[in-house]
This record gives sequence, C-alpha cells and structure tokens, in this order.
Amino acid sequence: MNAIEVDNVTKVYRRYARRKQFATLKSALLTGSLIQDLQPDEKFPALQGVSFTVPAGSTYGVIGRNGSGKSTVLKLVAGITKPTSGTVAVQGRVSALIELGAGFHPEISGRENVFINGIMLGLTKREVTKRFDEIVEFAELRDFIDAPVKTYSSGMYMRLGFAVAIHVDPDVLLVDEVLAVGDEGFTHKCLDKFGEFKRRGKTILLVTHSLGLVERFCDEALWLDKGAVRSGGDPKRVVDAYLTDVERTEETQLAAAEESAQPDTTIQTPEDQSQSVEGRWGSREVEIVDVALKNGEGQPSHIFQSGERMSVQLKVHAKAAVKDFVFGIGISTAEGVTCYGTNTEIEHFESEELRGDGEVTFTIDTLDLVEGTYKLDVAVHKRDGYPYDYHRFLYTFRVKSRTDEVGIYRPRHSWAFSSSIKTSIRA
Repeated sequence: MNAIEVDNVTKVYRRYARRKQFATLKSALLTGSLIQDLQPDEKFPALQGVSFTVPAGSTYGVIGRNGSGKSTVLKLVAGITKPTSGTVAVQGRVSALIELGAGFHPEISGRENVFINGIMLGLTKREVTKRFDEIVEFAELRDFIDAPVKTYSSGMYMRLGFAVAIHVDPDVLLVDEVLAVGDEGFTHKCLDKFGEFKRRGKTILLVTHSLGLVERFCDEALWLDKGAVRSGGDPKRVVDAYLTDVERTEETQLAAAEESAQPDTTIQTPEDQSQSVEGRWGSREVEIVDVALKNGEGQPSHIFQSGERMSVQLKVHAKAAVKDFVFGIGISTAEGVTCYGTNTEIEHFESEELRGDGEVTFTIDTLDLVEGTYKLDVAVHKRDGYPYDYHRFLYTFRVKSRTDEVGIYRPRHSWAFSSSIKTSIRA
C-alpha cells in the first residue's frame, strides 16, 4: 500500500511584470486594459511530469539544488497548492513541517498559540490539552510558555512550531529542511523523534540538503533538477549521482572564474611577496605561460577528493637562456592561511640552464586536506627571490570529502580500542 502517490504532476506558476504591481483597478478600467493587465507575462514550470510513490511506513528523501522543485512537491502533497496537471493522492492524517509556526499570533502567549496551532493541524481541544505538557517539554519552553510569542527568539519560535507539528501524531510527516531549529542538543532530539516515527511505521517525506541524513534515514531517494526527475531509488546511489553532477557544475564554474582572473595583468611587485595580495608580478624574463591542475587520471580538474593524487603542470618560456631559476608552489585556504609551500631550491635542486619552452610538473601523491576551497600560488624566481613570474591566488581548487572534519590537514590515521570499549561504524 502506498501512502503517497504522485502521478505525472506538472505545476506551473505565473509571473507578472514588476510594473503591474502598481496598477489599480480604477486605472485599468479607465484605460480599458483590465484584461491585458491580468494576463501573466511569463509562465514558469516548477515541476514537469514528476511521478513517484512512497510506500506506507517508509522514509523517502527528496534532494536537489535550490529551485529544483523540492518544496513545491511538499506543498502539493500537503494540499497547500494544487497541481496544474496530474494527480496527488495521500492516505492518512498529514502533518507538514514546511513553515514552522505558520499561524502563530505574535501578540498572544505561547500557550494560546499551541492550542490554536494544534487545532489548525487537525487536533481537538481535548487532544491538545492531553498533549500540551509533552509539547512544551519537547520545545524546552516551560519558563516562557505564558509570554507573548513576539518576545521569543527565532529559535524559540521555531522550536515551539516544530513541537506542535511533531505531536499531532500524523500518519504522514512532511519535512522541509527544518532541523536547524535549535542547538545541537535539540537537533539530536528531533532526529530521535524521526527515528521513533520510523519504528512506529509512520511515513516520512523529507526534503533536505543534508545528504548524510538522506543516506542514514531514507529507504529511497528522489533527485529533482529544474523541476524534473533526474534519478530515484537507492539513497546512496542517488546521492552519489547528485554529488557527481554538483562537482561537474563546480568544475565548470571554477574553470570559468579562473579564465576571467586574467593572469596576464601585471601589478607592482609587493615589498613583501608573502603577503596576501592577489595578482601577478615579475620581470617576465622567464614566463609561466600555462598552469593546469590534473587529477589522478591525468585529466584537467579543479575538484579533488581528499587523499586523491593531484598534479600541477607549469608550461614556461625563457626569452633568453638563464642559469639562475627556482620553481615554487604554494597552497593556501580561501582565507589566505598557508597550508603548504615549497620550491626547487628548498628541495636541493641545482638550476643549470633554462632555454626556450619547458614544462614542470609538481605532483602530490595524496592530497590530504579536509574539505574546502583552496588557492594555488605558482612562481619562478631567482635564488635570491628576484621574481621572474609570480602568480598569487590566481588558481582555485576544491577538495571534497564525505567526512565532516575540521582544520586544514587530514593526516592518514586509524583508531584502535581495547576489548572493554565497544563501537560500530554508523551507516
């Protein structure tokens, strides 16, 4: 039995030109433009032919970029809006955690708002009274429940809305990116509540950007892209396909940004060449004519997995033969914190001669950095530091990781436990 059935659903929204928001009924009647002004300038398809089913008692995740139609799906299933075409069928009582606290009145107390909101969500006054203490305890608002809601912080407001919605005891729970409604402890409490819902055989439809949550909680997943279904099925497979697509898009964006950086533009040589100044400087007696980052397969890339092989390939040109030259590489965070730097002089390479065109490749066998955005510096200079060609912060790459670590460096490591300590790997 399916708790949710979405069949070939299309949802079209209308867009109106900004100028029309200032038109009045009187002016439209006087000018005879009423019919014309009521016509939309553009129609925008938020969903196009979307179909999926959610079996009763399962947890189903919906992922995708902003604007892909995820929230529209939830609003259709919740009955907040209707499809332009296609059908949506839902079995059982529905509670939607889409806009927490919708219907709360700022001038009255939290206590009164709990009753009003609970009744709006389908409970009777007696049922709200029975669950009232549990709702307040879950929201952690015992000392503030009789204060006007307008005096609540945003976190308190959202926690109360979450607590009311979650205690409706629905057959189908719709969740739209609402886990950031409190501190770490409250977030864990929300996740425990979802776990309880799963154990009790409730149906959950979850929209989120937290891909780890989808892999951990969901039985199936759906990937929406520009209002259409890109993939569906096993959560890990769907998440992996989505991440691959995101990385492909980021690769294109980083390559375009690098091209627009225009490294041919020369700035005055800084007094301290180690300072955080973006640009290119030097005499150009030896010139770096091309910089390419390549992955472990030798393909140009700006996106790397933590621990992956990365090579930096420099193409250089000497206008005349030179005997004094040093090649340098530096890696920094996007904020300018140096992660690593080296050069051929430090590593005891003796320069002998550089004539005409040449190529230098610097290879990192394992890029042991935590996830983040990094900047690459490349340079060729004399042993005394005199710059031939220095490129500072002109090249960007990203490191990806499925592990949420902090810092910069990710050393190769392992954990060991004595027999008295029991652990397991979380899925």
